[in-house]
Amino acid sequence: MIFQNVSKAKLSLAFISLVITFFVWQQGLRDSLNRPSVSFDISQKEQEIAALASQSIPENLKKFFIINNPINQINISLSEVPFDELTERNKLIRIISTELNDPIFFENISKDFVNKNFKLLVDDIEKKSNNNSYNPNSKKFDLFKGDKFLYHLLSQKFDFDDSSLITKSFSRKMFLKILAIRSIPLLTIILGSILALKTLWNTIFLKKFIWKEVKSLDLKLIDMILLIAGGFVVLGEVLSPLFSISLVELFSKNISSELSQSLKIFFGYLFMAIPPLGIVYYQIKSLNGKFTLKKDYLQFNFLPIKYSITQGVKGWLTIVPFVLLISLIMNSLIDNQNGSNPLLEIVLNNNNYFSFVLLFVTTTILAPLFEEIIFRGILLPTLSRDFGEISGIIVSAFIFALAHLSLGEMPPLFVLGIGLGITRIASGSLFSSVIMHSLWNGLTFLNLFLLRT
Repeated sequence: MIFQNVSKAKLSLAFISLVITFFVWQQGLRDSLNRPSVSFDISQKEQEIAALASQSIPENLKKFFIINNPINQINISLSEVPFDELTERNKLIRIISTELNDPIFFENISKDFVNKNFKLLVDDIEKKSNNNSYNPNSKKFDLFKGDKFLYHLLSQKFDFDDSSLITKSFSRKMFLKILAIRSIPLLTIILGSILALKTLWNTIFLKKFIWKEVKSLDLKLIDMILLIAGGFVVLGEVLSPLFSISLVELFSKNISSELSQSLKIFFGYLFMAIPPLGIVYYQIKSLNGKFTLKKDYLQFNFLPIKYSITQGVKGWLTIVPFVLLISLIMNSLIDNQNGSNPLLEIVLNNNNYFSFVLLFVTTTILAPLFEEIIFRGILLPTLSRDFGEISGIIVSAFIFALAHLSLGEMPPLFVLGIGLGITRIASGSLFSSVIMHSLWNGLTFLNLFLLRT
């Protein structure tokens, strides 16, 4: 029997942990359906950058970067969302970019805005609709210089010169951004596809693909349940946030909301990692009598460092086309997917550089290291030992995807988890999967960083 010779206390604790995990995860997945997809905001930001870069894009390249008028594209996208569900900024963009004879303009021009500056601006737009020759002093719009796209939109609406803000150097900077946003993923997909085809050829026809020896800790299934359900979920996701949030709120009364939010995420991740890592420490100590840092219990296999990093980079490039393909299929099958990771929206709209660094450290260092220790360092080797490598990769990838509590992102995360598992076993190095995971998060982070104007 699987749970033979297991104490009743341990079984009871595991059962209670599983029940709590079930309710926490099912509630988390349900809640994710109420979170909007960040893909809408990403697409709009990209169109805004294209509009600001327009004057610097060479004529022979414009057909590659600007297929249709970016402002018209934004207006069309916003028109597909009920007006009352738009943010105040998007409501304003919708009104500014709408033709005066469009019924939507007259239906919503009188809508009340909480932002007083927006409210005054709507009054000017309404005056413009009643008297086309009306043009307020352009200095009146200086309040909106912090939002360069909105200022640029206003300059077109009220026919004033915005070149003091939207300079040629700024426009060139936006062109370089849109160039990077479009070319980096494309280059990654091309290189990844070549590597994927080469790997498939070597595996199927040349049969050169060999699993490396995977050393697992002498843990049982009950230990995995206690680690994932008890440590990761109950202690890490349920109880730890109570301490981390209280700690940040205690010391963040006089700092900006952006920095406070980033600190909550940073310390939240640290506090969440402590219980399961503490359980790992206890499990290793109980198995070996003591815990020694010099011993590579989890098979990190850092050395040779060049090999570990190379395998991580190869794994990352190879899995990118598959993850993006699954995302594309999901988008084509399900319109307006909800459930994006809220961290993506926070990064996209964050303008505080110190908080941005905190988010970068959290997403590209802390998260990959912690998650790889749990899912590919402990769970995968144990499952592979008991059920075989393929089953171990699939099950650990499913739990990895499920643990992110985002129903819309589960299929791509599952594929990513499979890639991470294959890299872990094929390279024989946990450090390689950490590098791969870090690169994946880093590419996402870089894309969000470039989208900030």
